[in-house]
Order: sequence, then C-alpha cells, then structure tokens
Amino acid sequence: MGKPSILSPFRAIKYLFQKPVTLRYPFEKKEPAPRYRGFHLNDWEQCTGCGNCADICPNEAITMIDVPEIEPDPDSGEKGERPQLDYGRCCFCGLCVDICPPGSLRLSRDYLHIHFDTDTFTFVPQDDKKDCETFLPAEEYSILKASLTHRRRDYEGFSSDLDYALFEPERVPMAELPAEERKSSFIEQVIGYSTEEAIEEAARCLECELCEAACPANLKIADYVKAIYEGDSARALRTIFEDNPLPAICGRICMKHCEDACSLGLRGEPVAIRWLKRFASDSVQDYRETLGIQPGPATGKSIAVIGAGAGGLALAYHLRLKGHDVTVFDSLDAGGGMLRIGPPRYRLPEEALDRDVDFIASLGVEFHFNTTVGKDVQFDELLQDYDAVFIGVGLGVSRTARIENEDRAIMALDFLEQSKLDTRPEVGRQIIVIGGGNVAMDVARTCVRLQEAQYPGEETSTKTVCLESWDEMPATEEEIKESKEEGIQINPAWGPKAIILEDGEVKGLDCKAVKSVFDEDGRFSPTFYEDKTMVLEGDMVIEAIGQGYDLSFIPDELSLEFTERRKVKVDENGMTSIEGVFAGGDIVNVNMDAVTAIADAKRAAEGIHKMLSQH
Repeated sequence: MGKPSILSPFRAIKYLFQKPVTLRYPFEKKEPAPRYRGFHLNDWEQCTGCGNCADICPNEAITMIDVPEIEPDPDSGEKGERPQLDYGRCCFCGLCVDICPPGSLRLSRDYLHIHFDTDTFTFVPQDDKKDCETFLPAEEYSILKASLTHRRRDYEGFSSDLDYALFEPERVPMAELPAEERKSSFIEQVIGYSTEEAIEEAARCLECELCEAACPANLKIADYVKAIYEGDSARALRTIFEDNPLPAICGRICMKHCEDACSLGLRGEPVAIRWLKRFASDSVQDYRETLGIQPGPATGKSIAVIGAGAGGLALAYHLRLKGHDVTVFDSLDAGGGMLRIGPPRYRLPEEALDRDVDFIASLGVEFHFNTTVGKDVQFDELLQDYDAVFIGVGLGVSRTARIENEDRAIMALDFLEQSKLDTRPEVGRQIIVIGGGNVAMDVARTCVRLQEAQYPGEETSTKTVCLESWDEMPATEEEIKESKEEGIQINPAWGPKAIILEDGEVKGLDCKAVKSVFDEDGRFSPTFYEDKTMVLEGDMVIEAIGQGYDLSFIPDELSLEFTERRKVKVDENGMTSIEGVFAGGDIVNVNMDAVTAIADAKRAAEGIHKMLSQH
C-alpha cells in the first residue's frame, strides 16, 4: 500500500461542482416508468362491481363495499358496489387489473402517501371522471402534498391488456350449419358443444354472478357452469332444475338476459350460458334416473292450469313437487303452448319440447290436450272443482296492421303452425313479411326454407318491411344476422299502406317512409312521410306485427284488473284480482319470453302453496 498523499483530501473538492447521483428529494423527483404500478384508479362508469378483483387478490387487500350513490341495475350487470383498497396489505402485483373484465381498474404512477393515521391507507379508488378535487393537473400538483387525496391527473401507469388478461375474452365457437345448407331444410341449425368444447367454454366463467341477478328466474348459473367445467353434467342439470324445469327448451330459445349482463361481454364475448344449459340437458339420457326427483307427499289439494306453455309447465312442475295434484288444459294436441306453434323446428325441434314436457308428465301432472277452456270446459267449473287456478295462456292472437286489402294477408301464427304440419302450406315465389320482431324473422326464414323445397332451382325472394329503423328493430341481432345470411331482404323504416291487387291476385305491398315510431314520451305513435313511397313486388303477404291474448273464457261477472299496459295485474304472490286465480307469462309481464314466464310461474307456485297451506 502506497504512502498517502497530503493532497488527497483536496481531491474531493472537485465533486462539489458535479451533479449528485442521488436525487435531491423532494425538490427533484424521478419520473416512474410508463407501466409503473402505483395507486389504483377506477372508472366508476365502466366498473360493474363484479368483485373479480377482490376474489383474486392474494393479500385480501380488496373488499367490495356498497356505494349509496350508485343505483344497481341487474339487467345490465351493474352492482351497486365498488372495490375498496387497503394499502397496508396491497403488494401492487397488478392481478386485480389483469382480471378486471371491463378494464376499469388501473394502476397510476402515483405512489406517495405519508400519514400518521393508518385509516387513511384504506380508500375507494376513483379517477378524475368522478373525483376532480383529488386529481390535479401537473402545474397544480405538488410533490410536497402528494397523497391519496392529492394526486396527479393523466398519470396512468399499469393497465389491462387483453392479450395478457387472466380471462379468455373470446368464446368457444358453436358449431352450426352454414347458411346455404341450413336454409334448405328444417334440421336444427345449431349442432351444439362437444364435451371438450363445453368444458373449455365453462372455464371462461369468472363466477361473478352478475348473470344470476339478470336472469328473470334467478338460476344458479355460476354453480351449473362450474359443474360442467368439472365434468359433472348430471350435477349441472340438477342445479338447473331447482329453478327451471325446461332446460332443453330454454337451452335453445332463451332470450339469454344473463348473457347481456355477463362481465366478459364488456370487452369480449359473454359466456355461452344458453348453449351450456343446452349441453347439460342433451348430455343426460334419462331425466328421471339422473335427477331422482319425486313428487312430495300428497296434500289432497288440486290446481287447474290453463295453458301448457312455459309458465303453465313450470308451475305444474313446482306444485307437483310440493305434493299437489295438477291438471293442465290446453287447446293444442301436445304441450308447449306458443313454443310448439312459434319457434320453427330449425330453432326448437319437437324432440326437445317433448323431452321437457314428458318429464313433467312423468311426475304425475295430468294433461288434457285438445281442450279449450270456455268451450270444452267452463272457467266456472274450474273454480268449483279445483282449489286454485293458474292462467298462462300466452299471446295466441295475431295482431293486424289494418291496411287496405288486409284480408288477403296471412297471419303469422297460423302460418307458423301450419308449417310444422306434414302438409306444409304452399308459399309464393315473392313473399313479403310485415314486421321487424323475432316472429317476423321466424316467418321469413321459414318461407325461405319452403321456397327452397317448393321451387328448387328457381328464382325466389323473401322480404321483410317494418316501421322501426335498424337500431329500433325488436328482433335480436342474432336473428337479423342469420336472416341476412339466408338472403332475406330487410327493409326497415317503411310502413305498410296497402296490399296491391291486380285481377284479384296479390301483386305487392305499397309502403310509405316512416318519420318516427315513438312520440316524445316514448309511446308507440308512428308518423310518416306521405310523399315518400315504395312498392315491394310480391305474390304473398304475411303479417307478423305482434300478438295479443284472448281471455274471453272469463265470465263478465268476474272482475279481472289490468295494468296501464293492458297486462293482467297480479300481486306479489302472482294472484289476480279474482280470489284463488293466479296468472303469469306473456299476459302479465312485458318481457314476453319463456324464462320470464318460468319466473312468474315459480312465484305463483309459492303463492298458491302458501294460500293452500293456510286452508
């Protein structure tokens, strides 16, 4: 070691004039990396309160709390909760961000919060959309005040990337027949999931249960989807049957309100809940053997059900399990009600209908088909002979547009019913369907198939015309898309004026342009441009503009109250204004679909059971 120099201490003087390596905090601040993981941000407008962030947190640093100012909206998958963070536990791993379906939860580049009160380390994250006082522009932000209540605006850090998300945004494709193949037959167009595909699709479910709140029948969706994922279709079916005894039917034609609320649908595709329900149903060979369901001990009470549609079938099932005797009356020759008449076979084959109906019958429910209440049996007789009556007749009367020469139009329900017979109706080469709902699409798509069979190789056309614009059309996006794939010409925002006749033969439909469909209060009140007209050529016109109910079997002396929307009014137990008479389904609710009818039936079944138990 050399001898130290007397000048060595003076060499340090040169460092007085060099920039120090360490930062002169807080006067200097190192800018964090662009993807820094600091304090949380949450867009309350995007957040649904699903709770996936809380479920995945390894340190239990996140809890979901109710926020009074947020109104829950189950139909759209919106809970009134938001995540609360505890920074005494958080390790800033970012898993909560990667699992957030809407991408509302992010991490900022803020990370400074010093306080003697540990309670201040727990807070509910927002962003500058909701909390302008906390988030300040760069020129107003001070590092000396940096905290959870003094943060920098536009300081995003780590955010969700779908390519690396902890969920699969795209659903497993459902195999179905291509358009050119399916439009030439009534074979069921959806082929269905294989076991491997169903398990893979079920694996996408995050079990946040937003779907269950949106389901009118409140099915335990997360439970049965989990059972499918675990390879237990029998358990899945048993779970479904706790609330819905029509899985083969609903697994095909359900309006899937649950999927509209699925959190995965916000940035990807919702879990295929409807198809998984169908898979569970189709995977089980024998309902009775698999479910092990038996009627409860006999109560000696009896219930008459008018209508064997979704509501009537579901009510019969639930009451039979409680030990009551149930008799169902229906004017058709088999169960299903409007489900047997309406949905074409390519959507709902009769085998699926019969499977659900036959199982309910096997429990001891008695069916009287080809029996019309008010004609073959009187309503008064049912009131005398049974302890309770349930009305679930559905909407079986076609509405008309009241246009010139309307007597030459065919009604949609009559046409759909005839098309299911062995002797199917003859159709024209150029068909015009009036209507923009799902029934109109069913009619049009049925026409295409009949034209393919009756005019092979010939040029044909099927057109629809409706008052509503593309955005207002009541038909589902799925129905519209598939109709267009099959070559159907859709003409929105045109109203029918008159059926054109030449020498007594239908030659087309005279239409006028629609100015608006609804008035300022949202009521149906169409207006037209009288000088803007169009003629659609055609040799056959079918009306499918809606349906109504027929309650003429109820005697005038019995007072049945209605709501403002001309729906049958019922109380919280499903009972009408007539003592002992309950109702549900399309005559009661505005959703007008099978799963809502099933929900009504379950409520009415509880109401009937409660009433009968008190006598």
